[in-house]
Parts: sequence; structure tokens; C-alpha cells
Amino acid sequence: MFGEIHDIPHEFPQYQDAIQRLTHSNQDFQRVYTEYHVLDNEIRDIEQNVEPVSDIYFEKLKKKRVILKDQIYATLQSLQA
Repeated sequence: MFGEIHDIPHEFPQYQDAIQRLTHSNQDFQRVYTEYHVLDNEIRDIEQNVEPVSDIYFEKLKKKRVILKDQIYATLQSLQA
């Protein structure tokens, strides 16, 4: 939704330590994490009308953000197994 915070530390506060550890030690996690945040910033700019785009493009970005968040969550979950 518009105006909501979607950064990974806010989305998964229970994994703060794991997120910090993985961003410093796991290149694959770091790549996905960085890609997620770049995409999240672009979506936020669009929501704030800083960067006008088509609705189709905007929806495509949001779907990609969900896919990346799912990948991040799966990695975090695997640490508990």
C-alpha cells in the first residue's frame, strides 16, 4: 500500500541479527538484498510521483519486489532449520 515501509529490516524485525550477518558474509544474499532495496526505492519514488510511469510497469516492479522478498525470507528461514 501507498506510504508503507517495505525495507527488509522493517519487514522482518525478528531476523535483524541474521540480516546483518548475511549482508556481510553471503554475496548471494547481499546481491538480492541490494536489488530489493534499489527496487523498493524506485517504487517509493513512483508512489510519491517523483518518477511517473505506466501502471503496467509499476505493477511489474511490485511483483518483482515480492519475488525478491520471498527469496530473502526463504534464506532467513533456512537459517532456523
